[in-house]
Amino acid sequence: MTGRVPSIACIGVIGKQNNPLHISIFSSPNNSSNTTTALEYEFLLSSCLDIFEARLPYKPADQDFGLLQAVDERLAMYGWLTNTGVKFVVVVDMEGREAPVNSKWTVGVGLRAADLKGVFKSIQTAYIALLRNPFYNPDEHTPAAATAEHRVGSTQITSRRFIQEVQRIGESWGVGVGSV
Repeated sequence: MTGRVPSIACIGVIGKQNNPLHISIFSSPNNSSNTTTALEYEFLLSSCLDIFEARLPYKPADQDFGLLQAVDERLAMYGWLTNTGVKFVVVVDMEGREAPVNSKWTVGVGLRAADLKGVFKSIQTAYIALLRNPFYNPDEHTPAAATAEHRVGSTQITSRRFIQEVQRIGESWGVGVGSV
C-alpha cells in the first residue's frame, strides 16, 4: 500500500485591505475543484485574516507567519505577510497525493516551517514581477476602486503570467523541495 504525501490544495493572495486578489485551487483525489470547493476555500482564506491581525503586533521582522491554523486533520493553513501588507496563504492537504516509491516522507509527521518557505518566496517573486509591470496598477485592485463610479475594475489579479506562475508553484511543490 502506498502512503500519501502533502500537496498544496490552495494558494491565496489577499490584498492589504483584506480583499482576495487571487485564489488558485489545485485538484487532487481528495479535492475536486468545483464551485462549492472554491467557495469553501474562499471562506477558509477569510478565516485567516483575524489570525494575521492578532499576531501582527507580536511578530518580529520575519515575514513568515508559519502555521496559521489546522482546519482539520487533513488541511493546514500557512501564512506570509509582505512589507506592503499583502498576505499569501497556502492551504496544504496533508493527504494530497500518493507518495513516490522513493519518498522519504514519513506518514504522520508534520511539516516544518522551512518546507514552505521556498513556496512563499516564489509567490513573492511572482508578485514582485507583477508589480514591476508598468501596466499593472495595484490600486485598481482595491474594493474602493472597484465600486467607484468613475472606475469600474476587478479586485482580482488577471495577469496571465502571474496566474500561470502561481499554478506552476502549486503543482511543483513537494515536501523537501527547497526552491520552487
